[in-house]
Amino acid sequence: MRFEETYLNDNILDALYDMHFDECTPIQEKCIPEILNKHDIIGVAQTGTGKTAAYLLPILSMLDDGGYPQNSINCIVMSPTRELAQQIDQAMQGFGYYLDGVSSVAVYGGNDGNRYDQEMKSLKLGADVVIATPGRLLSHIRMGNVDLSKVSFFVLDEADRMLDMGFSDDIMQIAKGLPDNVQTIMFSATMPDKIQQLARTLLKDPVEVKIAVSKPAEKIKQSAYVCHEAQKIGIIKYLFSTDQLKRVIIFSGKKEKVKDIARELKRLNINCCQMHSDLTQQERDEVMYEFKSGQKDVLVATDIVARGIDIDDILMVINYDVPHDAEDYVHRIGRTARADRDGVAITFVCENDMYAFGQIEKFLEKEIKKNPLPENLGKGPEYVTDRKSNPRGRGNGHGRKSGRHGHGNAAKASANEKQGDKRRRPRRRGRRKPGKDSEGK
Repeated sequence: MRFEETYLNDNILDALYDMHFDECTPIQEKCIPEILNKHDIIGVAQTGTGKTAAYLLPILSMLDDGGYPQNSINCIVMSPTRELAQQIDQAMQGFGYYLDGVSSVAVYGGNDGNRYDQEMKSLKLGADVVIATPGRLLSHIRMGNVDLSKVSFFVLDEADRMLDMGFSDDIMQIAKGLPDNVQTIMFSATMPDKIQQLARTLLKDPVEVKIAVSKPAEKIKQSAYVCHEAQKIGIIKYLFSTDQLKRVIIFSGKKEKVKDIARELKRLNINCCQMHSDLTQQERDEVMYEFKSGQKDVLVATDIVARGIDIDDILMVINYDVPHDAEDYVHRIGRTARADRDGVAITFVCENDMYAFGQIEKFLEKEIKKNPLPENLGKGPEYVTDRKSNPRGRGNGHGRKSGRHGHGNAAKASANEKQGDKRRRPRRRGRRKPGKDSEGK
């Protein structure tokens, strides 16, 4: 379906036209009409399917059409991390470029007092769309900075990630302050029991939309090294000695391991930086700027980057440890081979990770090539994926899920480019809005 075939208003379509977004992704095609028809939604789809646009576009369209309270908070979008909140805010700026009457504010922790004061002012003035992390929004609510009584839209983005991070009680506290008739939209990459329970609690007769987890892009050259834990740094040293590698992300599920890896890489004179939850927001911003601008060649990171950050020119992804499940693997290696580029994904598989890696191969329906270890490192363990032979191999519990949402940086870039050149799309005539009985197609 083309965006032109939806009932999004002309100002939204103008922005999409400027950004060269023509075709809906499957999640957008299924969700946009249902949201415009005021249905609660539970969407199950992996990151990168365009979920941000799937909820932002119809909400912004309805807000721009009018009929909602002025100088009031009309929409709350909950995000598990500040990085994702920033990215949603960037998408908001792009999609809402022609919406003069719709305001927004991003609310998240890790900032100085000035930022908090700015958030407080925007919240009290009634920004139409508030994009927030649970803890920070709850802090503002307790300080009396937020009036939730007129909220019409409540969005939970990456709901499974928020529950994994322990935000369940915060979400319920926030939800208790919302009007009974609020339209609730929940997106999750997975549907475990705890997500189903949350949906039953918050959503009213929801429409369920499921998009299957896709396989990694064929352009990604996947391989693995079966090794002992102590051999991993030696493999990295070998990889960097055989190629002048730049634009590399090394993933580990634990922040302490990230720090150790970065320390070892610096000893090898590898130009690297690290990203994990112990960094302040200012430090995170500086790390991402250095890596994106090419000042640093290698980024060592926890899974916060696997879904939360858009970087288009990554040449190689190294999984220092095996991700917790197949979906996390797909998210991690999906950082490379983007924007029509080729990419390489290498995974280090030690004894305790063999079963988990075998499950990933089963999901991918193919065996991933096993590279021989460098000669100077000696022999590695035998690759055995049978659970009985590998009793601890259920996976290593690495990492929690975090988000990348489609169109984030693209929306920002397009908005910046349009500052000097507003290119309006030809207006449609005779457009009608969906009624209660319309399917919105």
